[in-house]
Amino acid sequence: MTELLTVAEMGRADALAVAAGVPSLDLMEAAGRAVADAITQRWSPCPVAILCGPGNNGGDGFVVARLLEERGWPVRIGLLGDALKGDAKINAERWNGSINPISVDLLKNAGLVVDALFGAGLTRPLDGVARDLIDAINKSQLPCVAMDVPSGVFGDSGEVMGCAPACALTVTFFRLKPAHLMLPGRDLCGEVVLADIGIPPSVLADILPQTFANGPDLWRGSLHLPGTDSHKYTRRHALIVGGAEMTGAARLAARAARRVGAGMVTIAAPRQAMPIYLAGDPGQLVIELGDTTDVETLMGEKKRSAVLVGPGNGASMTTQRHTIEALRAKTPVVIDADALTVFQDSPKDLFGWVRGPCVLTPHDGEFARLFDASGDRLTRTRRAAEVSGAVVLLKGAATVIAAPDGRVVINTATAWLATAGTGDVLAGLIVGLLAQGLPAFEAACAGAWLHSAAGAAIGPGLIAEDISERLPGILADLYASL
Repeated sequence: MTELLTVAEMGRADALAVAAGVPSLDLMEAAGRAVADAITQRWSPCPVAILCGPGNNGGDGFVVARLLEERGWPVRIGLLGDALKGDAKINAERWNGSINPISVDLLKNAGLVVDALFGAGLTRPLDGVARDLIDAINKSQLPCVAMDVPSGVFGDSGEVMGCAPACALTVTFFRLKPAHLMLPGRDLCGEVVLADIGIPPSVLADILPQTFANGPDLWRGSLHLPGTDSHKYTRRHALIVGGAEMTGAARLAARAARRVGAGMVTIAAPRQAMPIYLAGDPGQLVIELGDTTDVETLMGEKKRSAVLVGPGNGASMTTQRHTIEALRAKTPVVIDADALTVFQDSPKDLFGWVRGPCVLTPHDGEFARLFDASGDRLTRTRRAAEVSGAVVLLKGAATVIAAPDGRVVINTATAWLATAGTGDVLAGLIVGLLAQGLPAFEAACAGAWLHSAAGAAIGPGLIAEDISERLPGILADLYASL
């Protein structure tokens, strides 16, 4: 279930399910039951304060209240406003207990809170009594269960509008939303449970989602398993442009490219740094990159099929020249680090040379030097891919990968990857996959996933050098599923 649905797309999924013959009341009943089941599986009976909003999220809350009371839980309901309509009104009428106006007093003596106020579709900051109540929940540190997403978190981006409760559990339905993976929403959701409420998966054929959670199902079919007649040339050849001073960056990238399956990897290095590169891993090749050497020419030699420019190269005119030469070759290119920064005064000069498969891998600072950084991370990364004509991988705790055709993937990763050199490893993984023939978008997604999987497997104490060494086991499991 890699598809992620926006708020509007989830509304369409509900409507299509109803059109296909699933009663809307049944959908609301199933949603409430999923929340009640999740609560009773995790907590012992205690007084519960259920906070219901004026829409269908509030109607779900009334179903939870009825089901928990039937199971012997003491329940108190608060309703924001009094204008329930449709299925929400029907479920409110099925509730036999009292209905209180929303207030902070509802939290007194409660052992658990259910947030059924607004869900994912809220588009303005919380204010008034709703904000007071959310603030009180956070101050009380009562365990809170959110229906769909914590109220105040925008479902399409994970952004917080004013405030939102820090929840222990969030129960959502049919498919996850971007907010369940994007920060800060992800941290506020707590444990996330995805519940089947009876919406047929066939509705996705009409919705055609363009946003996905990263996982092998998205790109497994593009991987190339070596055959019995494979050799180093059939597994292809990656070129990595190395720098004169920060030599570790290219070496980390080269090792990752080899580990991920490239048959050969060559580092092209300045003459003064050649001894350092030559003293490195014996399995990588090293050639001189002189002042008159043309990267485009190097790509035409030795069956080289993909090139990485940027890690440790230095923010110089030479790096800019090498980047343009790499793009001019029209073979797959990864542009990272310094090779991005050198175009900060003329980003259109970079974009104008993108004529073949290309992956840009900026962190937030590099991104802001090249692109319009306004809007949420999904919006601005998608816009950057369209403007540049390249696949853009915006690195971070929630990495966003966007293709020029509008597809976007969210990749979540462990915080242990936040250490020097891990970005160089990621760039090496991507160029290694590109060299083997993966399309640019799939290579970026696969590289990010492998990077994250290795990071999660290593955990505390991780340094960049560890990542490539953890890959064989992860790749073995991945290839076994082909």
